[in-house]
Amino acid sequence: MKNLKITVNGVAYDVQVEEVGGDSVSAAAAAPAAPAAPKAPAAPKAPAAPAAPKAPAAGETVNSPMPGTVLDVQIKPGDYVKSGDTLLVLEAMKMENAIVAPKDGKVVEVYVIKGQTVESGTALVTIG
Repeated sequence: MKNLKITVNGVAYDVQVEEVGGDSVSAAAAAPAAPAAPKAPAAPKAPAAPAAPKAPAAGETVNSPMPGTVLDVQIKPGDYVKSGDTLLVLEAMKMENAIVAPKDGKVVEVYVIKGQTVESGTALVTIG
């Protein structure tokens, strides 16, 4: 007997398979087995929570337009940016999206780090 774990439509099933040699079929294989009760899938391990978000600083806050993962942060507090400069790259639905500065100014605060997952509307950067 071999024990296998098979996932169908996101539900994991533990099954036992008996290998039969030649044309003979064993009695256990001929009788249909009762379906095994599916085990509840293990909850995925949650990533470490980032530090609690800070209150936005004075200036214009750039929020995430969509949920995604921060691939790259190209600025740091104190940098000067011009309207249209790329602030960070956000991956959403397997596409890389450049998040750009809406105006000229000094980067007051950066609220995210590379690898962080953000929701739509999450504060990313404040430009003063």
